[in-house]
Amino acid sequence: MEAWQTHEVTNQSPALLDYNLYLQDHALREALQREGASWAAPQLEQWGAELGRAEAHDNGRLANEYPPVLKTFDARGHRVDQVEFHPAWHQLLHDVARRGLHTGPWSETRPSAHVARAAAYLLQTQVETGTLCPTTMTYGVIPVLRKGPTWVQSWLSTLYSKEHDPRDLPFSMKKGGLLGMGMTEKQGGSDVRSNSTEARRLNGDEYLLRGHKWFFSAPMCDAHLVLARSSSGLSCFFVPRWRPDGSKNAIHIQRLKHKLGNRSNASSEVEFHDAWAILLGEEGRGVPTIIEMGTYTRLDCAIGTAGLMRQGLSQALHHANHRQTFGKKLCHHPLMQNVLADLALESEAATALAMRLARAFDQQEDEAETIVRRLLTPAAKFWVCKRGCEFMEEAMEVLGGNGYCEDYNLPRMYREMPVNSIWEGSGNIMCLDVLRALQKNPRAMDVLAHEMQAGAAHPLLDRHRDGIMQRLKTETAQEAMARRLTQDLILGVQAALLLRHAPPYVAEAFCQSRLAHDWGYTYGSLGPTVHFSAILERAWPTRG
Repeated sequence: MEAWQTHEVTNQSPALLDYNLYLQDHALREALQREGASWAAPQLEQWGAELGRAEAHDNGRLANEYPPVLKTFDARGHRVDQVEFHPAWHQLLHDVARRGLHTGPWSETRPSAHVARAAAYLLQTQVETGTLCPTTMTYGVIPVLRKGPTWVQSWLSTLYSKEHDPRDLPFSMKKGGLLGMGMTEKQGGSDVRSNSTEARRLNGDEYLLRGHKWFFSAPMCDAHLVLARSSSGLSCFFVPRWRPDGSKNAIHIQRLKHKLGNRSNASSEVEFHDAWAILLGEEGRGVPTIIEMGTYTRLDCAIGTAGLMRQGLSQALHHANHRQTFGKKLCHHPLMQNVLADLALESEAATALAMRLARAFDQQEDEAETIVRRLLTPAAKFWVCKRGCEFMEEAMEVLGGNGYCEDYNLPRMYREMPVNSIWEGSGNIMCLDVLRALQKNPRAMDVLAHEMQAGAAHPLLDRHRDGIMQRLKTETAQEAMARRLTQDLILGVQAALLLRHAPPYVAEAFCQSRLAHDWGYTYGSLGPTVHFSAILERAWPTRG
């Protein structure tokens, strides 16, 4: 009897591996140049090649397939409060530290260091995002520590190290470190002013904390910034994992959160049983102290979502260029070209905005750039992150059933999208922050108008901008309108960026689809005059 032959597998797109994430991204390369960090291009090219390899993507998969495990006690009953991670997690963090994503702009004085980091962060996000939670928190905490007490500042040289040291040891014995934060409690969430954790002064800047945190991010970090209530009100404290005397601090991990996404990263609930802490900033001024940190972490939410968008787009374009349907490549069907081109516009606009924002963080002394940071960072976090979930769903749909299967990276990235909206202030909080920024600084409207200038008259953008300026005279006092105002504000800034810097066929397609009508929009609804093939060639130069 003739042996049965296994059927041949045909018309399946190959895995997207062994390509250079940086060289393949025209929009990112151009943004790096115009925002002043062209010096970083050779390094980014090297990292882009590393991040495109199978090994990097395997590490991202393994770190999420084998999530962290809480080990509260050792075999003999001693309390240890340790979290164990898969080796892939540590390899990813080793690469993050080597690339300086946690503290690079603070330890190096090169011009546009935050822009260069933003580009690297956008690339890293396309491989794995859970490891970027402690990375981002460390990045955001550093400027607060630099103004802290002497003992806290003594940590900086080790934090600036490009080594990842996962050992659970007193910080003085470590070669590198990471920082986390714990702000929210059961009863309050984003309303941190309702926090009940108490801080009792020992002497000087030293306190003991007693209470809990409902979300305590990355509990294996070497220290956390924590809000607690002292006799003078809500204050910010630096809470190390180990006390200065070498004993373990009284931070008891109750459990790890079972989350929708971000599974490689441990998020926890903790209790403080007279945990030792040192005051950061002025007592009773905890919220203003953490606001500075929050601006940096919110920037990373926007950058990270832009990176996830880019990877989703790359997967969709790659698949469409290999899959044959109804007698021709999927990418040659006009309706699919519309969907893919629309995703490409969204991705490029998100990248342009993220990189523009990063430049504002490099110009700390410039008043206008300070307003840009304060106003546009929460606005960008709101809008870019809100667009992320729908974006990734469309990217998955391009791959059909395959895109819905966990063998591919898109389901994991789809689950990552909501955390960037929720973490560091949900959508409503961001929009209320935008209103406050507009109300508090008399120059804010002028700076905003400047950011929505295309450099030459453009009917759609001019009408859009003038309409926003008119609405700002009344709507900054109307909380119920804050989401729509923030959405329109960011669309205007994105349109202006593309009109100034992107090819006309990209900028005009964005303006026609985002500014020409009262906004209610589904991807794949571009008009008939859009130059689909040019947009797709720009987004994916190797397409067929």
